Parts: sequence; C-alpha cells; structure tokens
Amino acid sequence: MRRYLMALMLTTITLSLASCAHNRNQATLYERLGGQPTIDAVVENLLYRIADDAEVVVFFANTNIDLFAESLASQLCDISDGPCRYEGPPMDRAHQHMGVTNVHFNRVVEHLDAAMEEEDVTLGARNELLGRLAPLYAEIMRLQ
Repeated sequence: MRRYLMALMLTTITLSLASCAHNRNQATLYERLGGQPTIDAVVENLLYRIADDAEVVVFFANTNIDLFAESLASQLCDISDGPCRYEGPPMDRAHQHMGVTNVHFNRVVEHLDAAMEEEDVTLGARNELLGRLAPLYAEIMRLQ
C-alpha cells in the first residue's frame, strides 16, 4: 500500500510538471492574434467599418478617435493576455447615456469579427477573443 501511494504521488508530480511545461509552451491568445501589430491593424480596420456604418458611427461623433483607438487596442491586448494593461474607464461609465441597443452592439461585434478575419486572425483566436469580450456586454448595456 505504501509503495502504491508513493507511486501515485510520483505520477501526480510528474504529470503536474509535464502540464506546467506544456502550458509554458502554449501560445497565449495575444500571440495567436498576432501580437500588437495585428491588434493595431484590427482596430484600424474596425474603425473604418464603423465609419462606413451610418447606424453605428453616430455613437463616435464626439469621440477623440485616436484616443479611442489607443484605448481599444490596449483593452484587446490586455484581455488577450498581452503585455498591456487597460487603464481606460469601466465599460458601464464609458457607455452611459449612449443609448446603445442590441442591434448596435451586435453590429460592432460583427464589424470586429470581420476586421479580425480580414487581418487573417484564425477562427479559433477570433472566437476566443469574442468570448473573452462577451462578459462586457452586461456593463456596456448597463444590465447590472
């Protein structure tokens, strides 16, 4: 019995170490997205799509677009485990009094997905990023 417990313990330790080594070699979402150059390209692409969407662009009429682009890129970098730290306002405060509807929200998500696809972000990385952004819906729509 003692020998069995010792073997079980050694096996557990070995598997734990192997798992840690495997996780260290696994690319982060940030890396799978293509790092900062791709994130910056996606944000720029997204902004052009928003500018061409008459129903969504109105929400950005009084926005400093350069600051918005920088903030969004930082947020995408942060949420994808990159080296950035998003220091912008909370989503509920940033979107208060905007009157964003589900239609508007979904259009921006569609534009973001299309921008990522055009910048050659893989489907898996796109889905994972959108999944990480999904919890922000409640804040943006002020559903707390």
